[in-house]
Amino acid sequence: MVRIVLIVVCVAICLYLLFLLRRPISWLLIAGFLAVALSGPVNYLAGHMRRGIAITLVYLGLLAIPLLLIALIVPPLITEANNFAEDVPSYARDVTKFVEDNDTLRSLNEDYNITEELEKQAGKLPDQLGGAAGTLRDVGLGIVNSLFALITILVLTAFLLANGRKWTDAAIAARPPEQRERLRRALDNMAHAVAGYVAGALTIALIAGVATFIVLTILGVPFAAPLAVIAGLFSLIPLVGATIAAVLIGIVTLFEDFPTVTIIWAVWAIVYQQFENHVIQPQIQKRTVNVQPFITIVAVLFGATLLGVLGALVAIPTAASIQILLREYVDLRTMSIKPDENGDEPPPAAPPPAPDPAPA
Repeated sequence: MVRIVLIVVCVAICLYLLFLLRRPISWLLIAGFLAVALSGPVNYLAGHMRRGIAITLVYLGLLAIPLLLIALIVPPLITEANNFAEDVPSYARDVTKFVEDNDTLRSLNEDYNITEELEKQAGKLPDQLGGAAGTLRDVGLGIVNSLFALITILVLTAFLLANGRKWTDAAIAARPPEQRERLRRALDNMAHAVAGYVAGALTIALIAGVATFIVLTILGVPFAAPLAVIAGLFSLIPLVGATIAAVLIGIVTLFEDFPTVTIIWAVWAIVYQQFENHVIQPQIQKRTVNVQPFITIVAVLFGATLLGVLGALVAIPTAASIQILLREYVDLRTMSIKPDENGDEPPPAAPPPAPDPAPA
């Protein structure tokens, strides 16, 4: 009884410690995922230079990509937001003129005074940009406060890239000889699954971004490059990312030759998503991550429920890793119940001795 009580208390204490350490544990898991994802380019560059220099070059490329995306997306958004705020009063006047020309709307306006209130609020909008700037400033402070977490994750990732293989080899060497090869094969397969998933997702995002840029350029939609970047980034989110991007871009097309451009974009988005879901994604993912579609959907739903967008992103490689571990475990159990190493059947048991004849 004392032993059972102590076990329960120790389990409760361990669970409480995990709850208290959930943030650094999540950082460590993210660092491990990044280390596995970046191990491919780091190993390739390490074959031509020192590993420290290879890690530095990969880090510089990893940090340069977000900066380039921000430089490409943020300035057009700020410019268009300012232009829209300046044009809102004229839009309100156009609405007022349209209401006055319609008898039914004019009577409603006289009863409820809608257009006057609309013009009043529209006139205040340019002055309210200062409040929006304050909100953006608060968001910026939140981002700055998150730099500590980002730096910590990057430092942990650098340590894992530099010494992760040595640590895993040392852990495997501590196991019995019959388990070492199996553990090494399982870890290598998990690393290949994660790296392959990341490479496949980036390839799909690149294809989606380039195709979106070409279509928007042909249709004459402004800011085709930032919208293409948005389409590529949202394509990284499984299942729903491409649909969300298509809806956002469709809203932008409303202001460019409506409804012709919007209808063409909607048709193209539907056709491309079907082509991506049935041709591009299966062809890429089957060469990288061998996970059944049903398991993929369930994993994404579970990951999104537990960790949000981050959980949805890492759900598929996590499912692939669990599948690899289960396969190795089942294979190990199958090997353990085999009668012989060479697969030979055991020799038949000797027949029992004949009983002695009963006495007369």
